[in-house]
Amino acid sequence: MSSIGWMKVAAYQAPLHAIQSIETALGLIREQVERCEREGVEILCCPEGVLGGLADYAPRPADIAIDVQAGGLDAVLAPLASHRVTTIVGFTEIGAGGRLYNAAAVFHHGSVAGIYRKLHPAIRRSVYAAGEETPVFTVGALTFGIVICRDSTFPEPARRMAAQGATALFIPTNNGLPPSVAGAEVAADARKSDVARAVENGVTVVRADVAGRSGNHESWGSSAVVDRRGAVVAEARPRCPGLVVADIDVTGRRDGERGDHDPAASCE
Repeated sequence: MSSIGWMKVAAYQAPLHAIQSIETALGLIREQVERCEREGVEILCCPEGVLGGLADYAPRPADIAIDVQAGGLDAVLAPLASHRVTTIVGFTEIGAGGRLYNAAAVFHHGSVAGIYRKLHPAIRRSVYAAGEETPVFTVGALTFGIVICRDSTFPEPARRMAAQGATALFIPTNNGLPPSVAGAEVAADARKSDVARAVENGVTVVRADVAGRSGNHESWGSSAVVDRRGAVVAEARPRCPGLVVADIDVTGRRDGERGDHDPAASCE
């Protein structure tokens, strides 16, 4: 367990090619949960759309959508159940009237404790409807918010969450893009948003991205932990799957978060 006032958290930089299959992704995430249990990590953040990929790129978006209200998500996430590790998992939700949402679930002690729906879907056109709420969640001594990928470029969602007591912000991300627009600059832009949101609100920012290639998409990967002063305390290797682990201050008052990237990560 973490020391008093501190909590160990992790961001999983998942292989882009593996998230197209929900079953494959669950197996990989389960491996990360088990590693987190061994290392004393209490919250594990996974990428946006880690279960089945993004519906915007799916031939049949409804095939990867999960009905939370009907209990479908609890059943799907059952293999990730842990009494020591809470997992934040990105997925496609099907809601009332068949609307699809780009969502992230907080899976805590074997059940879904809450859902965040992406406020700002893709820039041009998306099959996803926009979410409306900015909830915060509490695990142990940490109160935190979640924003998904593009949401992190807007100051307002993070500001609302910090006003509700959040001292950390988790950002499930999927920067899988065509090679012509994917690259180091995408990761650099993500980091600029992390630093801005951290400094503006005095919160720790934890981003989990995908990495590698899948079909006609690739991702450099932007997974990292940024402390409330805007310093990068841990980050993933470019283009490499891996687990980023850091100790963060749950009070939001102290400096000096500690972290490291996964030295054993193997590149795609």
